[in-house]
Amino acid sequence: MGGPWAGKWALVTGASAGIGVALARELAAGGTNLVLTARRKDRLEKLAQELSSAHKIGVEIFAADLAQTDAPQQIFAYTQAKKINVDLLINNAGFGAYGAFATVETQRLLDMVQVNCGAVVHLTRLYLPQMLKQRRGDVLILASTASFQAVPFISTYAATKAFDLLFAEGLAEEVKPYGVRVCALCPGSTESEFHEVAGQSGLAAARKNRETAEKVARVGLQALAAGKSYVISGTGNYLGAHSQRLVPRGVVTRIAGKMFRPPASDPA
Repeated sequence: MGGPWAGKWALVTGASAGIGVALARELAAGGTNLVLTARRKDRLEKLAQELSSAHKIGVEIFAADLAQTDAPQQIFAYTQAKKINVDLLINNAGFGAYGAFATVETQRLLDMVQVNCGAVVHLTRLYLPQMLKQRRGDVLILASTASFQAVPFISTYAATKAFDLLFAEGLAEEVKPYGVRVCALCPGSTESEFHEVAGQSGLAAARKNRETAEKVARVGLQALAAGKSYVISGTGNYLGAHSQRLVPRGVVTRIAGKMFRPPASDPA
């Protein structure tokens, strides 16, 4: 049985690991053709071979680093050259960096803003006009439960995800009259490489109540198909994200700071 995007093309960024791989597999199982992009070409090739063989779908890969400002245009040019009409854009690529702000490498922080925000805006701007013109299309943007409050020691990451959430919600309302759907997927702690890349692997707050990437992917795609502008994966995550609205912002930030404080957080 085909899924809601059976026979159509989806573009998935960050498709070499974690939620990106889970999204690709979920879509492939529903008969969706895929354009997979990420930095690691070897992983993309392995995944493409697996999915095309198992599900008899079209799979194209394009290796790109979204920290480079010209990467979105390169990806768009690739799909244009292949005459691929992207009906589903999944802005999944993103990363974090854990630690006191003043100790994190400057370029890593700037790259995070580019990947988590700049590339999301750029890719959406490139692919959305055709969706509006044909009066159909979908955009899924990976936000986070960190979108709902400031989080000390991952301050930049949380701020980028707040951007993603508000961008998705605003855009969803803007394009609704054209038959285009936009949804922000807000997972909490998820079983993936994210925490290792961010340097959070030993942090108890990052290990707590982890969901599988497969579950998060299903929740996101189902919410997008249902026309929701955002979805929080997991009942506990939902209650946590919304209950903090009843508490003064400063108190929420202090609690988050205690949860995420590294063993040695003195920037000096």
